[in-house]
Amino acid sequence: MIKAALPRLWHMLLGWGFVGVIYTLTDRLQSAGRVISPSLIDRLIAFNPHAIWLYLSFFIMIPLAYLLAPTERVKGLARAMQFSALGAGVVYVAWPTTMVYPLDHGTSLSSSVLSALAQFDSKQNCLPSLHMALTVLAVWAVGDAKHKVRTLFFTLWAVAIAFSILQLRRHLLIDLVCGALLALAALWFAPRIGLVRWRAARREVR
Repeated sequence: MIKAALPRLWHMLLGWGFVGVIYTLTDRLQSAGRVISPSLIDRLIAFNPHAIWLYLSFFIMIPLAYLLAPTERVKGLARAMQFSALGAGVVYVAWPTTMVYPLDHGTSLSSSVLSALAQFDSKQNCLPSLHMALTVLAVWAVGDAKHKVRTLFFTLWAVAIAFSILQLRRHLLIDLVCGALLALAALWFAPRIGLVRWRAARREVR
């Protein structure tokens, strides 16, 4: 079982690990971010530090997606994550954005964890939300008509994570929408790059 999981974990390192590298590099290369104003929907959702636990469940969802996805989708998941990171990285450097983050004076464990997260998380890599992009990719990876309950569970989980992001004010609605669109674009683009390489290789053989 462990042996069967190793290729999946390797692809997770190539995909998710690459996201971490790009995210860190762009944070260091950016200029001051442009402040994005919240929408009406953003203002209607109350700040709630206890949403941190749903927010952090993202870090459970991604490994599960790599372990549970059909074998033929694992490589595509890694590649789509890489393209999502590259696309987001270009935007982060060319047009860095930030927002007005709420002050949390709470003394609960949730507030403490949120405060610790804020120390490491970039304050400028807002649009598009990679958190949302990778969540969408995870749902795509495990989505399977043969496993309807699992697919529904991951879909509802993704919606809950998206809502928690808004509750925590880590991103605005426009960031999430752009993150989801980035994921869809990566899913469309990634396999076509592989097809181009395959055709080029065939021409060389001929």
